[in-house]
Amino acid sequence: MSRVSVEDVTLVFGEKPGQTVTALENISFELEDKKFAVIVGPSGCGKSSLLYLIAGLNDPTTGLCKIGDQIIKGPGKDRGMVFQTYTLFPWLNVIKNVEFGLKLRGIAAAERARIASHFLSEVGLDGFENAYPKQLSGGMQQRVALARALANDPDVLLMDEPFGALDSQTRSIMQELLVKIWEHSNKTVLFVTHDIDEAIFLGDHVYVMSARPGRMIEEIDIMIERPRNIDVLTSDKFIDLKREIMKLLHGEVQKSMGAVKT
Repeated sequence: MSRVSVEDVTLVFGEKPGQTVTALENISFELEDKKFAVIVGPSGCGKSSLLYLIAGLNDPTTGLCKIGDQIIKGPGKDRGMVFQTYTLFPWLNVIKNVEFGLKLRGIAAAERARIASHFLSEVGLDGFENAYPKQLSGGMQQRVALARALANDPDVLLMDEPFGALDSQTRSIMQELLVKIWEHSNKTVLFVTHDIDEAIFLGDHVYVMSARPGRMIEEIDIMIERPRNIDVLTSDKFIDLKREIMKLLHGEVQKSMGAVKT
């Protein structure tokens, strides 16, 4: 069963002749239920724009995005979004941030607190319920953002470079934490990153996009056994996959800079 499907999607910004920009062009793919897929591509190729279409935050110019058999026509509780910036409410403490979506849905206060506490424990933030965002490190704030997304129990988790602003050690810890949560949560994950190592470490599939206008040029299956740990980064299979993706991206970056005639 396909949890996420994108069917011949094109996205054009602007309406006046000569002033339009084609961000995405004729993109199609299907992501199976409970799989972890990662999108990589040159800067400006429309990775985030594609994620926003699936989130229902924008509409495609042509084509369809679906969750299961349902055409996406706007945001829904079946999808959760985690951004690169932490998007926490600074005036709310940690547990109230995690409870926010539950409160909007009318969940009773005691049940909100129970759910929020559970997911804060999942992301390793026991004891920080009453702290405020400004009192937390970047990695801890991103854990709160992840807990908030998970608390709403979405079927699909959409992640737009969520670890991009973190230092390398914190990023590695967050990657391992995310995989651990995903392995027992039965979520479908679509994750955007610029980091090839991160893409291979996390994903069942890596979708490689072209330079703008973004097209899907390759889908690579990551045939590395799970569970994965940091040792996999130096394995021959990992290095071969990295070389393959780097070669694809290098050609697209050259095109985007005008170094290769198209």
